[in-house]
Amino acid sequence: MAVGGLYQTVQWGEKGIPKDSPAGRREFERQMERRRWEELAAEFKPVERGWYLGSEAFRAELLAAAEGRVGVSHYGAQRQEIGEARAERLVKEGLGALGWNQAELSQRAKGDRGKVALARRLRAETTMTLAWIARRLQMGSWTYVSNLLHEKT
Repeated sequence: MAVGGLYQTVQWGEKGIPKDSPAGRREFERQMERRRWEELAAEFKPVERGWYLGSEAFRAELLAAAEGRVGVSHYGAQRQEIGEARAERLVKEGLGALGWNQAELSQRAKGDRGKVALARRLRAETTMTLAWIARRLQMGSWTYVSNLLHEKT
């Protein structure tokens, strides 16, 4: 005998359910509930290890809104991402103020005064590491950047 269920029609004897009985119906319900949770788990897989769900534009909007509002409830990866978004904004502002574009960073000397000024600002206003600053501004090693930042201007 086949019983119509919400999810599928079951032929008794299938799915390890020997007959139509209260215990058989409970087992059918348990199996269907497990299957439903498995399907939901797959649906939420994109946010299992992340902190947002949506497009890159939406992510950027969230980061901008979170800037300056990082608290104890935010985890290290979130803090880092928010800090990095702020640093990227400062780099873009700095390049604009210098009249440079991104390609010009690689053409300028590692110790260019504009790069050093931008590195100082990043160091003062963000939590980015010297290694990140050196890489982002194409200034060589982090130790070189450290030396430049400690020189008298």
